[in-house]
Amino acid sequence: MENYIVSARKYRPATFESVVGQRALTTTLKNAIATGKLAHAYLFCGPRGVGKTTCARIFAKTINCQHPTPDGEACNECESCRAFNEHRSYNIHELDAASNNSVDDIRQLVEQVRIPPQIGKYKAYIIDEVHMLSASAFNAFLKTLEEPPQHAIFILATTEKHKILPTILSRCQIYDFQRIGVEDIVAHLAYVASKEGITAEPEALNVIALKADGGMRDALSIFDQVISFTGGHITYQQTIENLNVLDYEYYFRLTDFLLANQVGDALLLFNDVLNKGFDGNHFITGLASHFRDLLVSTDAATLPLLEVGASIRQRYGEQARKCPLPFLYRAMKLCNDCDLNYRTSRNKRLLVELTLIQLAQLTSDNEEEPGGHSPRPVIKPITQQAAAPQQPVTAQPQAAPQQPQAEARQPKPQPQPARQAQEQPGAQAATTHVASVLNAQKAEGKKIPVVDKGRLGISIRHAQAEEKPYDPAPATAPAQVSEPLPEEDYIFNERDINYYWQEYAGRLPHEQVAMAKRMQHMRLTLLNDTTFEAVVDNPIVAKEFNELAPAIQDYLRTRLKNRKVTMTVRVSEPSERVRAYGRDEQFQMMSQKNKALLELKDEFGLEFA
Repeated sequence: MENYIVSARKYRPATFESVVGQRALTTTLKNAIATGKLAHAYLFCGPRGVGKTTCARIFAKTINCQHPTPDGEACNECESCRAFNEHRSYNIHELDAASNNSVDDIRQLVEQVRIPPQIGKYKAYIIDEVHMLSASAFNAFLKTLEEPPQHAIFILATTEKHKILPTILSRCQIYDFQRIGVEDIVAHLAYVASKEGITAEPEALNVIALKADGGMRDALSIFDQVISFTGGHITYQQTIENLNVLDYEYYFRLTDFLLANQVGDALLLFNDVLNKGFDGNHFITGLASHFRDLLVSTDAATLPLLEVGASIRQRYGEQARKCPLPFLYRAMKLCNDCDLNYRTSRNKRLLVELTLIQLAQLTSDNEEEPGGHSPRPVIKPITQQAAAPQQPVTAQPQAAPQQPQAEARQPKPQPQPARQAQEQPGAQAATTHVASVLNAQKAEGKKIPVVDKGRLGISIRHAQAEEKPYDPAPATAPAQVSEPLPEEDYIFNERDINYYWQEYAGRLPHEQVAMAKRMQHMRLTLLNDTTFEAVVDNPIVAKEFNELAPAIQDYLRTRLKNRKVTMTVRVSEPSERVRAYGRDEQFQMMSQKNKALLELKDEFGLEFA
């Protein structure tokens, strides 16, 4: 059995002409060789797998060719070219800076530079992954890189140019390699497939090119993987199955559902995608890319930005004509927001489903947003429920103090002023009845509780619509409240005040980090409805909290919407167990349990840094 060679090595370019997607750089290098204007140091930088090291080897081979071709390529017939092709050339030295990044490695390289070439004019030194060199190695390399011997040419290659010292960059000619286009990758893969006797559908090669993300080496590696899966006949369906890629068909169907406001069908399709093993983040990013492709398909000027196969272009054009531009703008914004929030979300599936519901409701009406930029974060009801008929209820004045709990939670309106009573003389009887009901509520001493939303202490600032009191006379309408109700003091519990206490600690400036750490480890106790207690372990800390108490009280009163919030500070009793916050306090507690720590500290004169 003959040795197998992967396509990335077997079809590695050997001439400038065979390098894919870097026409401008290869032309510049060939012209420099033809005119004899060679620099002493070059820096090839760019993404992985785009041809940096390959171009460095071709360049090193060509500058020593004794009979170059008219178009600036190596002849592959002279002794220098044959030595290079047979891997026995002494004029080309490669150094992997990832594993040889010390000062000693660079010093050995500098000593080799002094030896002139035996065949040819130049000795080329290719240093791959040069950004891995240490700072000391860079400094040891500076002088030689700036003034090397006439026969030495350095070619540095890196994927991270920003990690190289500016003093190195200033001594090199910099060549920025770009990502290879999808069309160029597809054409090269088709060439390799024809050489290997493999049949491949253009759509399948396009999927491989998109998956490679601009790297030819990655594309050829994926190509070999798909060949092993398909057995030599590459189809689109087998390719997306092997590479775990979502089919275009899902996104086309989903977009039709969204345009038709079919929320249920959209959610079912998303469930089908999850059942096939795809991740929700992968699905939502693919949907955003689909909307982007639809957007560029709406205009002939942006159509070249559509990187899909020829057979899919027509479907994109047909669906793009159905999509209004505001829908595409808002859909991309919603998908992008979902992508940003996906990592931090605890219920990731619900996040994607909410996004799909909002997308399905973008075309439900023709209202334009103010400014037309961000979609409204409003989710409309999916199904319309019929309103229940109202049943007349006969009021019982004696049962007014015994209101249900839901009604008692409503805010306590104040009696209407005399001016309003004068303006509505016809409703005098109803106003008197409302005042009696309100007085009964006031006698109970009820206050608006904090809404129990995850027990986070979030409160409703304005109550909802005021409930109408029962009126024994159906013909008489209740008085309407025209002025806004004054704000009341909200009740809160111990969990609410601890939540906003931690929130205040998180907003303290960096200069008060010690105080913030203490507050984060404290647990407040509620003494009564409005007074809470903070227990500290020594008077010094108590003094600091007393100085900060007015600011804390103002903050908690604002967040809890209660003007009577009061803070008290108490030093703990000796019998109480208070958690240690600082290193000194932790050491004191540890030394109480183990006296040997104090002896160790005194013996060696140890102190806290």
